[in-house]
Amino acid sequence: MDRPILEIHPEAIEEAGAARQWYEARSPAAAEAFVAELDAAMDRIIKAPNQFGFYLHGTRRYLLHRFPYLVVYRQAETTIQVIAVAHGRRKPGYWKDR
Repeated sequence: MDRPILEIHPEAIEEAGAARQWYEARSPAAAEAFVAELDAAMDRIIKAPNQFGFYLHGTRRYLLHRFPYLVVYRQAETTIQVIAVAHGRRKPGYWKDR
């Protein structure tokens, strides 16, 4: 079976960038660790998208281990659509219209 194509919503890219910048302002090492964990999360989602729990509005989520963020995604036939890189304690479901 072919690996699904990963599509990342432009606003999810902005969210990830803003989080990286926030960590960068406090610690370059923390920013680097955040990006590494986010990359690992995307890889795990691609390899086993059904492994992670159901979330809101027909999506699934992957919780980062060291940072209070989650990757919200939905699976289509040949793609995985990352809808948000959301802070775990802010406005659940704000991304539902994406």
